[in-house]
Amino acid sequence: MAFLWFPFTPEKIITIIIAITLLRLLFPNDTKTLAILKKLHEKAKNALNNRKNISQEERKRKRKKRIIILSSLATIVIVVAVWIGWGNKALMITEITVVDDRIPESFEGFRIAQISDLHNALFGEDNEKLLEMLKQARPDIIVITGDLIDANRTNVHISADFCEKALDLAPVYFVTGNHEAGALNKYKDLKNRLTNMGVQILEENFEIIEKNGEKLCIAGISDPGFLPEFSSELEKLMIETSEFYTVLLSHRPELIHEYKNYGAELVLTGHAHGGQIRVPFIGGLMAPGQGAFPDYDAGLYQEGTTRMIVSRGLGNSRFPFRVNNRPEIVVAVLSAGQ
Repeated sequence: MAFLWFPFTPEKIITIIIAITLLRLLFPNDTKTLAILKKLHEKAKNALNNRKNISQEERKRKRKKRIIILSSLATIVIVVAVWIGWGNKALMITEITVVDDRIPESFEGFRIAQISDLHNALFGEDNEKLLEMLKQARPDIIVITGDLIDANRTNVHISADFCEKALDLAPVYFVTGNHEAGALNKYKDLKNRLTNMGVQILEENFEIIEKNGEKLCIAGISDPGFLPEFSSELEKLMIETSEFYTVLLSHRPELIHEYKNYGAELVLTGHAHGGQIRVPFIGGLMAPGQGAFPDYDAGLYQEGTTRMIVSRGLGNSRFPFRVNNRPEIVVAVLSAGQ
């Protein structure tokens, strides 16, 4: 009889109902037994009904829980997507003061606005937001350190239009990146347009800026995609500019040891896209030319007497978005530290 004690499991209830039915068939005239069986039968049916009710309530609770979980996940996904979308268009200015007693005193506070890795991106109609922020940076000169176009979706008009409007703010200097090398025919068209409008394209050469009789050198070297003999060309350029404090424009930060070996004072680079996805206290996760956890992804670095600025850049290419990595205009402010 221990088998019959409550609580009933579904298996026990079904077994009891079958057993009661058989007993009623075997003892149809035993009223006392029939009364006991009837009560037991009612208890079994009630237990089964209660079980069904409990199962329905449990299903409702589980359904409600699933809805809450899915709604929460959907909300999180939407919030993260909006945040990432905002972060890919929320321009910012990053000001970096470069202190070096080799900087001529007349260039104290000289402001160099750096545009890098635009990749044909648009910030506002005709890049009006980018140009407005560039104006707010109050540049003495504007330098573009490569990947103005994107080899996968090249639009020469967007790039040329931006440079033409940037020239209204300050003189513009340009060096190539790997995407110009990857879209060579279209870059030739862009190069002609930039030259005709007055952009200074630096290809293993330099320009001298003079203030109060003192000189600052702006030098540039092409991306290695154009320049198989990069190292020897860099050496020649550094020898030619050795009598001046030189700001070298180059696309690739991973070549910092070459810049150091040939005595570059200040190098402005891009290419790394800030590591694309930035993790707090760690930095970027991946950069072209450096792989996972790049050493040079954003900000100011120093190797010996060579200082190097790496811009996080503005646009995206094969990887279509940034995470925790806002597009930036870098402003290098020169100071002799006196």
